[in-house]
Amino acid sequence: MFNKAKLILSNREVVLKILITFALLLVFKAGTYIPIPLIDTSTITNLISGNDFLTVLNAFSGGGLSHFSILALGISPYITASIVVQMLQMVIPTLKDWGEQGENGKEKLNRVTRYLTIVISMVQALLIIFSLGSKPENVLGNSLIQYRGAFWVFYIYMAVVITAGSAFTMWLADLITRHGIGNGSSIIIAAGIISSIPRMFTTLNGKYLGDAYSGLNLFLYILIIVLYVAMILAVVYFEGAVRKVPVQYANRQAGQQGSDIPIKLNSASVIPVIFASTIMSIPMTIIGVLGLQTETSTGAYWINQIFSTSEPIGIAIYIIFIVFFSFFYSFMQLDPEKIADNLEKQGAYIPGYRPGEETKHQLSKMLFRITEIGALYLVVLAMVPIIVSKAFQFSSSEASSITVGGTSLIIIVGVAIETFRQIETASETKEYKGFLD
Repeated sequence: MFNKAKLILSNREVVLKILITFALLLVFKAGTYIPIPLIDTSTITNLISGNDFLTVLNAFSGGGLSHFSILALGISPYITASIVVQMLQMVIPTLKDWGEQGENGKEKLNRVTRYLTIVISMVQALLIIFSLGSKPENVLGNSLIQYRGAFWVFYIYMAVVITAGSAFTMWLADLITRHGIGNGSSIIIAAGIISSIPRMFTTLNGKYLGDAYSGLNLFLYILIIVLYVAMILAVVYFEGAVRKVPVQYANRQAGQQGSDIPIKLNSASVIPVIFASTIMSIPMTIIGVLGLQTETSTGAYWINQIFSTSEPIGIAIYIIFIVFFSFFYSFMQLDPEKIADNLEKQGAYIPGYRPGEETKHQLSKMLFRITEIGALYLVVLAMVPIIVSKAFQFSSSEASSITVGGTSLIIIVGVAIETFRQIETASETKEYKGFLD
């Protein structure tokens, strides 16, 4: 470990990339504290605590949404746009062709993703702002009362500022990818989640170690910490779990080794949870935009019952969405038909199975069984924050502060592993060059 650290620090190019990455992350973090004028952030916090999607969005933006800053949406619109473009490649032939055209096609897809990011940013910003404007309290600040007839001007102004902030964050992510270490968008999301950890401990300290300190509360505090440590260890284990499918080549001589197809236990990563949270939040956001109250509107009451994860029906539907998207995205990422065709073209086969249809059937069967476990794993992680909040009787504001749930840990662990691999690879490149010179 010490030798690896020494090797990394001796490589000036790698050290410079790490410093650039940290500098750009500081710029991003500073942006999350620059508020949009005329906003009452205390009401924003109350709105976030009652919406699962906004809670996730706030964690991904490093708290930018709770401050209603110019970077309120962070990198999340770009992530959503990337996922949508990936899915559209399955149904739009032009996008599918671009995906198979190498770097030139990749650049075209990136351009489409950026344009879609702007559209998604504007829509999300307007939905959030309209939700605030529909509240009975004066969310947008006392200075706007005299302009009550022209609120739409300020709505558009704030939406444009937030959209520009998303574009700026996307640019920062691109700079990190090109000049820093790791994938820029992943690094920014992970940094945003990590920056919320101190807030989580502040909430726990205030609840259990403050004025209400007692032997029982100390025990509960330690129990929560132990649960999180256990969850971190579980995430590290499951994220590294891979099923290797052996592959042999017909034209290789005896004694030569074959290769394998690695199938991750969690091929879909956190995408199913993000999509499930997004779908669940849309009806709840519409209720907020229309200013409907569950106490006075029957429709709002039933929508809350069906789509709120604080209700039993909502939790069941949330789980169904996670399982569905786990299978959908896993089979999209690892298309058995495409893999079987590529193996056949390369003269390769899975031992015991004929090339073509039989190989495709076997790969589909393996992927289905692995995804069953992966989907269950995601459901458990997604349920942990909900179960912990109910078991330990957290208020809505306290629950929204404890945002480092299972899905957040998947992102942090995955980004950490991939980033360290890139750092090691870059450091070893210098070592090989020195040896060859």
